[in-house]
Amino acid sequence: MTIYLLTTGGTIEKIYSEQEGTVLNSESKIERYLNQLRLPGCEVRVIPMMNKDSLELTAQDRRRLAAELATILPHGHPVVIIHGTDTMVETGLYIQKLFEHHVKVPVILTGAMTPLGFEGSDGLQNLTESLLAARLLQPGVFIVFHGQVHRVDRARKDRERATFVPIQKRTR
Repeated sequence: MTIYLLTTGGTIEKIYSEQEGTVLNSESKIERYLNQLRLPGCEVRVIPMMNKDSLELTAQDRRRLAAELATILPHGHPVVIIHGTDTMVETGLYIQKLFEHHVKVPVILTGAMTPLGFEGSDGLQNLTESLLAARLLQPGVFIVFHGQVHRVDRARKDRERATFVPIQKRTR
Protein backbone atom coordinates (compact mmCIF):
# COMPACT_ATOMS: atom_id res chain seq x y z
CA MET A 1 0.00 0.00 0.00
CA THR A 2 1.16 3.53 -0.78
CA ILE A 3 0.47 6.38 1.64
CA TYR A 4 1.24 9.97 0.73
CA LEU A 5 2.63 12.07 3.56
CA LEU A 6 2.42 15.83 3.00
CA THR A 7 4.44 17.98 5.38
CA THR A 8 3.52 21.56 6.27
CA GLY A 9 5.65 22.01 9.39
CA GLY A 10 4.15 22.72 12.78
CA THR A 11 5.55 21.88 16.19
CA ILE A 12 6.33 18.28 15.18
CA GLU A 13 9.02 19.61 12.79
CA LYS A 14 10.49 22.33 15.01
CA ILE A 15 14.12 22.37 16.06
CA TYR A 16 15.90 24.28 18.80
CA SER A 17 18.01 27.13 17.47
CA GLU A 18 20.89 27.96 19.80
CA GLN A 19 21.59 31.15 17.88
CA GLU A 20 18.05 32.45 18.37
CA GLY A 21 17.34 30.71 21.68
CA THR A 22 13.98 29.46 20.45
CA VAL A 23 12.30 26.64 18.59
CA LEU A 24 11.56 27.24 14.93
CA ASN A 25 10.67 25.57 11.68
CA SER A 26 13.72 25.37 9.43
CA GLU A 27 14.07 21.93 7.89
CA SER A 28 11.92 18.81 7.64
CA LYS A 29 12.95 15.90 9.81
CA ILE A 30 10.02 13.55 9.13
CA GLU A 31 11.96 11.22 6.80
CA ARG A 32 14.59 10.61 9.49
CA TYR A 33 11.84 9.41 11.84
CA LEU A 34 10.05 7.39 9.16
CA ASN A 35 13.28 5.44 8.71
CA GLN A 36 12.99 4.29 12.35
CA LEU A 37 9.61 2.65 11.73
CA ARG A 38 8.88 -0.86 10.54
CA LEU A 39 6.22 -0.51 7.86
CA PRO A 40 6.01 -3.82 5.99
CA GLY A 41 3.87 -3.67 2.88
CA CYS A 42 3.68 0.12 3.09
CA GLU A 43 5.45 2.67 0.95
CA VAL A 44 5.35 6.20 2.33
CA ARG A 45 5.88 8.92 -0.27
CA VAL A 46 6.86 12.15 1.45
CA ILE A 47 5.96 15.42 -0.25
CA PRO A 48 7.41 18.45 1.56
CA MET A 49 4.94 21.28 0.99
CA MET A 50 6.27 23.93 3.39
CA ASN A 51 7.74 24.15 6.87
CA LYS A 52 5.73 26.70 8.84
CA ASP A 53 4.11 27.18 12.17
CA SER A 54 0.41 26.66 11.47
CA LEU A 55 -0.39 30.17 12.72
CA GLU A 56 1.65 31.43 9.75
CA LEU A 57 -0.26 29.41 7.14
CA THR A 58 -2.02 31.60 4.61
CA ALA A 59 -5.01 31.07 2.33
CA GLN A 60 -2.49 30.65 -0.49
CA ASP A 61 -0.71 27.89 1.50
CA ARG A 62 -4.02 26.06 1.95
CA ARG A 63 -4.80 26.41 -1.77
CA ARG A 64 -1.37 24.96 -2.56
CA LEU A 65 -2.05 22.04 -0.22
CA ALA A 66 -5.46 21.52 -1.86
CA ALA A 67 -3.90 21.57 -5.33
CA GLU A 68 -1.50 18.80 -4.29
CA LEU A 69 -4.38 16.79 -2.81
CA ALA A 70 -6.29 17.22 -6.08
CA THR A 71 -3.47 15.41 -7.89
CA ILE A 72 -3.18 12.61 -5.29
CA LEU A 73 -6.78 11.78 -4.37
CA PRO A 74 -7.88 10.46 -7.79
CA HIS A 75 -5.25 7.70 -7.50
CA GLY A 76 -6.95 6.23 -4.43
CA HIS A 77 -4.03 6.44 -1.98
CA PRO A 78 -4.58 7.51 1.63
CA VAL A 79 -3.00 10.79 2.72
CA VAL A 80 -1.44 11.88 6.01
CA ILE A 81 -0.81 15.60 6.48
CA ILE A 82 1.74 16.75 9.04
CA HIS A 83 0.36 20.03 10.37
CA GLY A 84 0.63 22.40 13.30
CA THR A 85 -2.03 21.98 15.95
CA ASP A 86 -3.21 25.59 16.23
CA THR A 87 -4.96 25.65 12.84
CA MET A 88 -5.22 21.91 12.14
CA VAL A 89 -9.01 21.87 12.44
CA GLU A 90 -9.31 24.92 10.18
CA THR A 91 -7.23 23.28 7.44
CA GLY A 92 -9.09 20.00 7.86
CA LEU A 93 -12.47 21.70 7.50
CA TYR A 94 -11.20 23.52 4.40
CA ILE A 95 -10.15 20.19 2.85
CA GLN A 96 -13.41 18.51 3.87
CA LYS A 97 -15.50 21.27 2.28
CA LEU A 98 -13.40 21.51 -0.87
CA PHE A 99 -13.29 17.76 -1.54
CA GLU A 100 -16.66 16.90 -0.03
CA HIS A 101 -17.66 14.41 -2.75
CA HIS A 102 -14.17 13.43 -3.89
CA VAL A 103 -12.61 11.95 -0.75
CA LYS A 104 -12.65 8.21 -1.35
CA VAL A 105 -9.72 7.50 1.02
CA PRO A 106 -8.78 8.57 4.53
CA VAL A 107 -7.17 12.01 4.74
CA ILE A 108 -5.55 12.36 8.14
CA LEU A 109 -4.09 15.41 9.84
CA THR A 110 -1.65 14.95 12.69
CA GLY A 111 1.16 16.76 14.44
CA ALA A 112 2.59 17.11 17.92
CA MET A 113 2.47 19.21 21.04
CA THR A 114 6.23 18.66 21.54
CA PRO A 115 8.71 18.52 18.62
CA LEU A 116 10.15 15.24 17.35
CA GLY A 117 13.45 14.55 19.11
CA PHE A 118 12.56 16.52 22.25
CA GLU A 119 12.15 14.61 25.50
CA GLY A 120 8.52 13.63 25.95
CA SER A 121 7.65 14.26 22.31
CA ASP A 122 4.35 12.84 21.14
CA GLY A 123 5.35 13.26 17.50
CA LEU A 124 6.51 9.74 16.68
CA GLN A 125 3.45 8.22 18.37
CA ASN A 126 1.09 10.47 16.40
CA LEU A 127 2.94 9.82 13.13
CA THR A 128 2.90 6.05 13.65
CA GLU A 129 -0.77 5.99 14.63
CA SER A 130 -1.67 8.14 11.62
CA LEU A 131 0.07 5.78 9.22
CA LEU A 132 -1.85 2.85 10.71
CA ALA A 133 -5.13 4.77 10.65
CA ALA A 134 -4.54 5.62 6.98
CA ARG A 135 -4.62 1.89 6.27
CA LEU A 136 -7.71 1.15 8.36
CA LEU A 137 -10.15 4.07 8.30
CA GLN A 138 -13.01 4.59 5.91
CA PRO A 139 -12.90 7.60 3.57
CA GLY A 140 -13.14 11.00 5.21
CA VAL A 141 -11.08 13.74 6.84
CA PHE A 142 -9.78 12.94 10.32
CA ILE A 143 -7.47 14.14 13.07
CA VAL A 144 -5.40 11.34 14.62
CA PHE A 145 -3.76 12.36 17.88
CA HIS A 146 -2.77 10.64 21.14
CA GLY A 147 -4.42 7.32 20.33
CA GLN A 148 -7.69 8.97 19.29
CA VAL A 149 -9.39 9.35 15.92
CA HIS A 150 -11.69 12.33 15.44
CA ARG A 151 -13.69 13.37 12.39
CA VAL A 152 -12.35 16.82 11.64
CA ASP A 153 -15.80 18.41 11.98
CA ARG A 154 -16.15 16.91 15.45
CA ALA A 155 -12.78 17.84 16.96
CA ARG A 156 -11.22 20.77 18.70
CA LYS A 157 -7.87 21.48 20.30
CA ASP A 158 -8.05 21.50 24.08
CA ARG A 159 -5.15 23.69 25.14
CA GLU A 160 -5.59 22.87 28.84
CA ARG A 161 -5.24 19.12 28.22
CA ALA A 162 -2.77 19.62 25.32
CA THR A 163 -4.63 17.29 22.97
CA PHE A 164 -7.63 17.10 20.66
CA VAL A 165 -11.03 16.25 22.06
CA PRO A 166 -14.39 15.41 20.50
CA ILE A 167 -17.15 17.95 20.21
CA GLN A 168 -20.79 17.33 19.51
CA LYS A 169 -21.79 17.64 15.89
CA ARG A 170 -22.55 21.26 15.15
CA THR A 171 -26.19 22.00 14.51
CA ARG A 172 -27.51 24.82 12.40
